[in-house]
Amino acid sequence: MTSTSTTATAHHLTVKDGPRGGITPEGATGASRAFAWLLIVSGALGILASFVITLDKFQLLTDPHFSPSCNLSPVLSCTNVMRSAQASVFGFPNPMLGLLTYPVVVAVGFALLAGARYRRWFWLGLNAGTLLGAGFCMWLMSQALYEIGALCLWCCLAWAATIAMFWYTTAHNLRHGILRAPRAVVAAVLEFHWVVPVTWCLAIVLLIATRWWDYWQTFL
Repeated sequence: MTSTSTTATAHHLTVKDGPRGGITPEGATGASRAFAWLLIVSGALGILASFVITLDKFQLLTDPHFSPSCNLSPVLSCTNVMRSAQASVFGFPNPMLGLLTYPVVVAVGFALLAGARYRRWFWLGLNAGTLLGAGFCMWLMSQALYEIGALCLWCCLAWAATIAMFWYTTAHNLRHGILRAPRAVVAAVLEFHWVVPVTWCLAIVLLIATRWWDYWQTFL
């Protein structure tokens, strides 16, 4: 990928297309169609994962012998994850949080697609919310790998979606000066915007691979 094309992609993900883009005289900031669609798609994937996990969780509560469709092996076992204490940190199933928060992200994406602009406090709030979501996902990942000893594929989908929405919200805010950083840092983020989410997800894959390396070797 050339430097020009990479910069163009970052531009589309962080800037509102057309003459009405950027920061308005009233101090409100819009966003690009690409970024709006990223929020819509990642939020929709989060809703899908949360909905399926919630349904399976309620099935398990009513039928202890129920086996979710994502039970593929001793390692890829949604049942083990759903029955763990970590699956209900706040006293109710974790995916119910997703059913409350991911629709908000989708709504923001559609509003941006329609031309909405938001003030700095809103963008900072969205960034903080997605940061908390990403942090919570990473804690759940560490628990799944090193405490529960099993993976839920729907959870992995929610992790990836949350990472994407957090990082590109951060990139958007850096570009528009909503988050302040040295110019060189901002330029690097916009030029190589794909590096952080790709490296992040590859690191998770590597942790999963090393955690159950003996198991994966049985497929070779």
